[in-house]
Amino acid sequence: QFKVVESGGGLVQPGGSLRLSCQASGFTADYYAISWFRQAPGKEREFLAAISWRGSDKDYADSVKGRFTISRDNAKNTAYLQMNSLKPEDTAVYYCGASYGSRASWRIQSTYNNWGQGTQVTVSS
Repeated sequence: QFKVVESGGGLVQPGGSLRLSCQASGFTADYYAISWFRQAPGKEREFLAAISWRGSDKDYADSVKGRFTISRDNAKNTAYLQMNSLKPEDTAVYYCGASYGSRASWRIQSTYNNWGQGTQVTVSS
């Protein structure tokens, strides 16, 4: 049974930075992409970023492009989301998902059936 575990969230002031981690385990084959989503209270889960297995292909939502950077270290089975210039509206629970699906499916929630518990990010002064 493959799973992912998110970590690295916390309380940060506006303009600050955080780096989230997504630890993947139980995959029987390589070449899975990893994506990050978030969900704020009362809102739909929102796609943020995705990265291919080799890291050569990345996709970002317009809302985070230029502020967030996705990366991965396959030797550690871990992906990261570096978040800079954080804003109060970035407050949410952040989730990662892993998928063998095509790039066209990265932004689609139903592509993922192995969500972790998420990690809370709160941006507040």
